[in-house]
Amino acid sequence: MTGGQHGAPAATASNHDIPRLTALHGLMARIRAFERAAETGQNRGLVLGAVHLSIGQEAVAAGVCAQLRRDDLLLSTHRGHGHTLAKGADARAMMLELLGKAGGTSDGRGGSMHIADFSVGMLGANGVVSANIPIAVGAAQAIRLKGGDQVVVCLFGDGAINRGPFMEGLNWAKVFNLPVLFVCEDNGWSATTRTSTLTAGEGAAARARSMDVTAIEIDGNDLVAVDEATRDAVARLRAGEGPILIHARTYRLLGHTASDPAGYRPAGEAEGRWSGDPMRRNRALLEAAGVPAAELDALEQAATDEMTAALDAAEAAPWAPAALALEDVQDAGAPARFWTREG
Repeated sequence: MTGGQHGAPAATASNHDIPRLTALHGLMARIRAFERAAETGQNRGLVLGAVHLSIGQEAVAAGVCAQLRRDDLLLSTHRGHGHTLAKGADARAMMLELLGKAGGTSDGRGGSMHIADFSVGMLGANGVVSANIPIAVGAAQAIRLKGGDQVVVCLFGDGAINRGPFMEGLNWAKVFNLPVLFVCEDNGWSATTRTSTLTAGEGAAARARSMDVTAIEIDGNDLVAVDEATRDAVARLRAGEGPILIHARTYRLLGHTASDPAGYRPAGEAEGRWSGDPMRRNRALLEAAGVPAAELDALEQAATDEMTAALDAAEAAPWAPAALALEDVQDAGAPARFWTREG
């Protein structure tokens, strides 16, 4: 399956469920509003450490996660806010997490790059490129051993395909026919380096096919294409036809981090890519289908209001107790001994 800029016709209003697409537009608006609020939080010194924003990539998060059940499992990258929100995590708890406050999804211990919410099946973002891939495969192996019918979705960037865990993970998943949907969220950049300059061959899909893993290439900025490709892939995984890889080409409209001016990109490149912004594309499709602009304006404004309130609430919330830093930590002995001068 291909879409838009990659060969097949782009989605049109006549070939999709408009109420569903409208709801997904609302989800993309919530993701973008959360990212803007996170950016504001960092600019105000409230969010410490690096924050990796997914502005421009919202269609992948919305289209993929909308096809999952609550008990399906998800693993994400350092750019994981949108995936977490789309999987069903509470926005206010997420913002508390980013600010290190009590009541965050991990009581402030994960922060932005390691945000997780096990209650919705989100097993965690990961600050190490490609490190989530073997974890996803292990989770799928556990599902298989227990006889479950859940699927595991592992999202990673194009830079991850040049690291060993990518090939190792796909190989293991194929050998044991595991229910893993690998999603390469290809925004064209490995941090500050154009990925094509570092990648031999034709990339993620070609490498998957070399191991007889089904690979689907789509326009990751086409919400309909992402939604439909994921629907079909998940159905096949539940039927025992795994693993599957989706190579979704998208674009990171901002820098690698919220503080990165992206001066390494050619002048005008990012500005020119705003025309392909998934929010703009999907809005145009919906308006062509007769959805009133005022309805879409209301969805987008509600998203902004929700995330502004989440940031304000997180700023006012108390810090997580310091003692929590010693809970849920794997160690070789009593954690308290590391906090004393004994021995």
